[in-house]
Amino acid sequence: MTMGLFLTGILLLLFSGFPGLMARRQALWGERLSCLLTLLGTTCGLAAAIMALLAPTTNRLRLPWGVPGAEFVLQLDALSALFLLPLFLVVSAGAVYGLGYWPQRRHGASAKKLRIFYGLIAGALMLVLTAQNGLLFLFAWEAMALAGFFLITTEDDKEDSRRAGLIYLAATHTGTLALFALFALLASVVGSFAFPAAASIASAGTGTAIFLLGLLGFGLKAGIMPLHIWLPGAHAAAPSHASALLSGVMIKTGIYGLVRLTSFYADIPLSWGVGLLVLGALSGVLGVALALAQHDIKRLLAYHSVENIGIIVIGLAIALLGRTFEQPAMILLGISGALLHTVNHGLFKSLLFLAAGAVIHSTGTREMDHMGGLFRRLPWTAACFLGGAVAICGLPPLNGFVSEWLIYLGAFDSLKGSGAVGPWAVLAAPVLALIGALAVACFVKVFGVVFLGEARCPAAATAKPAVWSMRLPMLALLTACAWIGLLPWTLAPLLQRAAAVWSAQVAGLELEAPLAPLSRLSLVAVLLLLTLAGLWLWLQRRDHAGAPRVATWGCGYQFPAPRMQYSASSFADLLVGLFRGGLWTSRHEQPPKGLFPAKTGFSSHTPDAVLDRFLLPLSQGLAWLFTLLRRFLQNGRPAFYLLYIALTLLTLLMVIACG
Repeated sequence: MTMGLFLTGILLLLFSGFPGLMARRQALWGERLSCLLTLLGTTCGLAAAIMALLAPTTNRLRLPWGVPGAEFVLQLDALSALFLLPLFLVVSAGAVYGLGYWPQRRHGASAKKLRIFYGLIAGALMLVLTAQNGLLFLFAWEAMALAGFFLITTEDDKEDSRRAGLIYLAATHTGTLALFALFALLASVVGSFAFPAAASIASAGTGTAIFLLGLLGFGLKAGIMPLHIWLPGAHAAAPSHASALLSGVMIKTGIYGLVRLTSFYADIPLSWGVGLLVLGALSGVLGVALALAQHDIKRLLAYHSVENIGIIVIGLAIALLGRTFEQPAMILLGISGALLHTVNHGLFKSLLFLAAGAVIHSTGTREMDHMGGLFRRLPWTAACFLGGAVAICGLPPLNGFVSEWLIYLGAFDSLKGSGAVGPWAVLAAPVLALIGALAVACFVKVFGVVFLGEARCPAAATAKPAVWSMRLPMLALLTACAWIGLLPWTLAPLLQRAAAVWSAQVAGLELEAPLAPLSRLSLVAVLLLLTLAGLWLWLQRRDHAGAPRVATWGCGYQFPAPRMQYSASSFADLLVGLFRGGLWTSRHEQPPKGLFPAKTGFSSHTPDAVLDRFLLPLSQGLAWLFTLLRRFLQNGRPAFYLLYIALTLLTLLMVIACG
């Protein structure tokens, strides 16, 4: 019954967008029926996941499938369930949000296209997270990848959407090629395409090649730096609720793949944990530094996805180091922190994308320098965005703090074991502290520039609040973030079961003790927030009572102009300057000169160092080289073609003779 309900949920989601094809542009029933089918599909999937977690045995579904070497086998265990739970919440929230954000009467055919591929990617994600056969996994993976491409290119009449879609397509198919090789090698070791049992294969020889292929294939999907090249453009180009699904759920399939893959190994070499620790630190620090330098609010949030993937990878690296040196407590804290941060990031990043979408919907722009003063005009959106910002910065009392706390504890627990592991794992603590500090600075910039101060353009001055179909999903996600932050012990049993699926070494250990202090700390944080809220309300009443009102960032002027405020560039310039060597930021500055200076200005642009500074110039150079070679080799003269054949035959004869 459980797996039948789960399969029903998959089918409902896969076909949820198709009934709307029959609806006319002005008809509301098509998009509402699509939303209803999506909600029914996620409800069936959620019910099945909960029933599987309560069941004493693992739930499996096996159906006949005529593909040679393949089996249609799905399995619901605690590890899959942990990734599925945020999927159901984010997909359902996005479906409701889309009714107000991307209505068919305004967007026409693109709205129908969006709903079709939104449902397809949701159903494919459910298959990816439960598949127990390599060929089935690849089938679902490719369906997910192609649906993601069509979500990114929803507005295919815009050049930036087409460009982002093509870069994503190249990246995802590069990763898929690596996964083809991975499952071929895995089948040669196991003897079939069925997923092997936990701790059943060795890491030496072919096992190392399998891991490296998985790191490439899954790392490209997750956005681990320097494999993140597709992520900023794709998240910026897609509609905001599609961006929430891509960032909150789809990129986590890369993390799921790495976690599931490493569970197959009986032993973990030291180099794997150290390598992932370095990649996680690089992703976390440079991801947040690149976010600080952005002016586009959605690109900024996209780079924060790279940052948080780095935090998750750091947690996984700590767990791998714990397995290397056989420290069960370190394993439990590291993998639990990584898995919980995966869930948490899915919630608060989706919340931030939905809130950013409400801002874009009201102002018509993604540029933060064209916003400002929106707190008074969009109070619900501002409050939800602020909640998401507190969560993503890892501050109590919201959920980001809980998962980072576990990763910190895992890093410090390494000092209790053998002397070899401590120097490696404990390095994660200062890296996490640096990431957290930079994230706070970044979201102070975002909230200040977007919601505080004065409106910087007429669209911001006349912005209208989001409709309730957009507000309710944001409030639901904020509630989930607050629930995990205030009651983290409620997830402890699920985390323990998922950790036990990943490594049998954690059997018998519990998470209640590490999570116990958080409830008290969260209570103190709630009291502090209530005090600050009360102070703000008192100041608002005082303002309305006739107290003089001073504009934010007034700079001493009695009548300041909006252009006197800090811009996104100037606010973060000092911090961005610290990373200028790695970011290659270009500055355009016209400083004031003389007693009566002429017009002055300052702006900055930070390209992606990997994509814009390396891969695109390299690809352009290769295109020029191959164009030149084509003109020489394919010149239309038969004599040259005969010469090529003769030279090829001569080369082959020499190889055979030497052999």
